[in-house]
Amino acid sequence: METVDFVSRKVFVANEQGLHARPAARLAREAQKYSSRITLLTAEQEVDAKSILDLLTLALGPGCVVELKAQGEDAQAALEQLELLFVNRFEEER
Repeated sequence: METVDFVSRKVFVANEQGLHARPAARLAREAQKYSSRITLLTAEQEVDAKSILDLLTLALGPGCVVELKAQGEDAQAALEQLELLFVNRFEEER
Protein backbone atom coordinates (compact mmCIF):
# COMPACT_ATOMS: atom_id res chain seq x y z
CA MET A 1 0.00 0.00 0.00
CA GLU A 2 1.39 3.38 -1.05
CA THR A 3 1.46 6.30 1.37
CA VAL A 4 0.11 9.51 -0.13
CA ASP A 5 1.75 12.70 1.07
CA PHE A 6 -0.28 15.78 1.79
CA VAL A 7 0.01 19.20 0.22
CA SER A 8 -0.68 22.45 2.01
CA ARG A 9 -0.70 26.18 1.57
CA LYS A 10 -1.37 29.22 3.70
CA VAL A 11 -4.42 31.34 2.91
CA PHE A 12 -5.52 34.74 4.15
CA VAL A 13 -9.09 35.57 5.21
CA ALA A 14 -9.62 38.86 3.37
CA ASN A 15 -13.40 39.16 3.81
CA GLU A 16 -14.42 42.11 5.98
CA GLN A 17 -16.69 39.86 8.06
CA GLY A 18 -14.34 36.87 8.16
CA LEU A 19 -15.32 33.32 7.36
CA HIS A 20 -18.99 33.64 8.29
CA ALA A 21 -21.87 31.39 7.16
CA ARG A 22 -21.96 32.19 3.42
CA PRO A 23 -18.24 31.82 2.67
CA ALA A 24 -18.00 28.79 5.00
CA ALA A 25 -20.84 27.12 3.10
CA ARG A 26 -19.20 27.93 -0.20
CA LEU A 27 -15.85 26.54 0.98
CA ALA A 28 -17.46 23.33 2.27
CA ARG A 29 -19.45 22.85 -0.97
CA GLU A 30 -16.34 23.31 -3.08
CA ALA A 31 -14.26 20.98 -0.89
CA GLN A 32 -16.93 18.28 -1.18
CA LYS A 33 -16.29 18.10 -4.93
CA TYR A 34 -12.92 16.42 -4.27
CA SER A 35 -12.16 12.92 -3.02
CA SER A 36 -9.11 14.07 -1.04
CA ARG A 37 -9.21 14.58 2.70
CA ILE A 38 -9.17 18.36 3.13
CA THR A 39 -8.65 20.17 6.41
CA LEU A 40 -8.28 23.74 7.58
CA LEU A 41 -5.74 24.37 10.35
CA THR A 42 -5.27 27.17 12.82
CA ALA A 43 -2.73 27.31 15.63
CA GLU A 44 -5.35 25.78 17.95
CA GLN A 45 -7.28 23.26 15.88
CA GLU A 46 -7.74 21.32 12.65
CA VAL A 47 -11.20 20.85 11.13
CA ASP A 48 -12.77 19.08 8.16
CA ALA A 49 -13.06 21.62 5.34
CA LYS A 50 -16.03 19.68 3.94
CA SER A 51 -18.12 20.45 7.04
CA ILE A 52 -19.73 23.88 7.33
CA LEU A 53 -20.26 23.39 11.06
CA ASP A 54 -16.61 22.51 11.60
CA LEU A 55 -15.55 25.59 9.62
CA LEU A 56 -17.83 27.87 11.62
CA THR A 57 -16.37 26.61 14.92
CA LEU A 58 -13.07 28.24 13.92
CA ALA A 59 -14.71 31.70 14.07
CA LEU A 60 -12.13 33.08 11.64
CA GLY A 61 -12.12 36.84 11.54
CA PRO A 62 -10.72 39.15 8.88
CA GLY A 63 -6.95 39.03 8.62
CA CYS A 64 -6.57 35.47 9.88
CA VAL A 65 -3.97 33.31 8.19
CA VAL A 66 -4.82 29.61 8.13
CA GLU A 67 -3.45 26.53 6.44
CA LEU A 68 -5.35 24.44 3.92
CA LYS A 69 -4.14 20.85 3.88
CA ALA A 70 -5.19 18.07 1.50
CA GLN A 71 -4.27 14.44 1.11
CA GLY A 72 -5.34 12.28 -1.82
CA GLU A 73 -5.09 11.92 -5.56
CA ASP A 74 -6.78 15.25 -6.37
CA ALA A 75 -5.21 17.17 -3.46
CA GLN A 76 -3.25 19.64 -5.59
CA ALA A 77 -6.27 20.55 -7.73
CA ALA A 78 -8.44 20.90 -4.63
CA LEU A 79 -6.06 23.32 -2.94
CA GLU A 80 -5.67 25.41 -6.07
CA GLN A 81 -9.44 25.81 -6.35
CA LEU A 82 -10.00 26.45 -2.64
CA GLU A 83 -7.19 28.99 -2.50
CA LEU A 84 -8.92 30.93 -5.29
CA LEU A 85 -12.01 31.26 -3.11
CA PHE A 86 -9.93 32.98 -0.43
CA VAL A 87 -8.05 35.15 -2.94
CA ASN A 88 -11.33 36.27 -4.52
CA ARG A 89 -12.90 36.91 -1.09
CA PHE A 90 -15.53 34.28 -1.90
CA GLU A 91 -16.82 36.80 -4.46
CA GLU A 92 -18.66 38.68 -1.70
CA GLU A 93 -16.93 42.02 -2.07
CA ARG A 94 -16.37 43.67 -5.41
